[in-house]
Amino acid sequence: MPLRKLWPFRKKKKTPVSAAVEYSVPQRVYTPVNLVEIGMYVIELDRSWLDSPFLFQGFEVQTQDEILQLRGCCDYVYIDTTIKRKRRFGKFATHNKPLIETASDYGTPPPKLGSFETEIGRAEVVYRQVSQFVAETMQRVSYGEAIDTKLAKAAVAECVASILHSPDAFLWLIQLKNRDEYTAQHSLNVCVLSIVLGRHINLSDTSLHNVGLCGLMHDMGKMLVPDQILNKPGRLEPDEMEIMRGHTTKGYELLQSSENMYPGAIKTALSHHEMLNGKGYPNQLTHRHIPLFTRIVTIADIYDAMTSDRVYQKGRTHLEATSIMADMSGESLEERLVTKFIESLGVYPPGCVVMLTNGAIAIVVEVNEFVRLRPKIIILLDAEKQPLAEEVTNLADMPLDDRGNLLTIRGIVRAQDYAIDIGKFYREGVLQKGFAANQ
Repeated sequence: MPLRKLWPFRKKKKTPVSAAVEYSVPQRVYTPVNLVEIGMYVIELDRSWLDSPFLFQGFEVQTQDEILQLRGCCDYVYIDTTIKRKRRFGKFATHNKPLIETASDYGTPPPKLGSFETEIGRAEVVYRQVSQFVAETMQRVSYGEAIDTKLAKAAVAECVASILHSPDAFLWLIQLKNRDEYTAQHSLNVCVLSIVLGRHINLSDTSLHNVGLCGLMHDMGKMLVPDQILNKPGRLEPDEMEIMRGHTTKGYELLQSSENMYPGAIKTALSHHEMLNGKGYPNQLTHRHIPLFTRIVTIADIYDAMTSDRVYQKGRTHLEATSIMADMSGESLEERLVTKFIESLGVYPPGCVVMLTNGAIAIVVEVNEFVRLRPKIIILLDAEKQPLAEEVTNLADMPLDDRGNLLTIRGIVRAQDYAIDIGKFYREGVLQKGFAANQ
């Protein structure tokens, strides 16, 4: 069953304790456990039912104890919403409301024009070229030189073409993060993530080029912030934070002076730190005054920042980052776009490292669009954590482990916890070896 919708993450308003509410929403909903509530019907865990304290494979959450048990053993679950249910509020649920609209007013993604296997080669070339362009452009900006808008648009066009063929290829490549090159890589990653989200809501090709340019240019103003503040390894002092926040205005002025720059990119450079509730900066805009492309770039910006290693913090996992973004939805971020963003990346996005139910460690290569919980993977370490020869395994083929049990992903893990260097595997051609082994 395809993962069609994700939890809409609406903030709740108070409702009388005695109220009973009917709701009807899409049938299979990915739900982080911190968002599980009494009255929801759980149909699937992020692990085997045998590894949980629950006797039945599918149950309606009726008590706070059951919620605590879910939080103790799972990171996320899937709830069944195929029929109308009555949610009766008890003493632990005094502020709930019906589930609200999902991102149904956005379009659905178009079919991929290619496959990961055929696209990864071109994507690698584009990734290297655009990375170099961004780094050189930022260096020139720091020297007071202008941005070459024509080259920037050409770079984005290459990204769009690759993502339309296989978004998984570029999503895999942007996992190759270098903490020391964060600022340049972040701009490229935000560009890619913005295009991926734009494709997922079926923006036109022209719009994909424009939103990609907004993402690529959004942080150029940081090149005009002093290095000792930009790269400070600790918390910024209030006066330093004020200077850092000035990068939005500096970026706006820089892009405004750039010949033939897309006006939306100029606005995004100024407003990508604005929040829907008016608590952002520099102008405390509210949702009605924040353009769609800026809202898209803001989501991509926050996600990449949270999942990247910085001089002062370790990057969070995909699940941790999306859970935080879910909490920000409705207040700071547009919940419909957050829903679509999480959906566009998938539960197990390309390039993430996962543990399988038999204890083996694998890297996700490509998401199967119609079986999103069972992507194509390359198993790197066996159950005893010993290296294996690279070979692509398609979990959608329902492979079994050595004990005859269905092989499934248990959850996302940190690559560094298992001494896995994703960049090293990339440089050593792990993907090419993995696909070659299947031929």
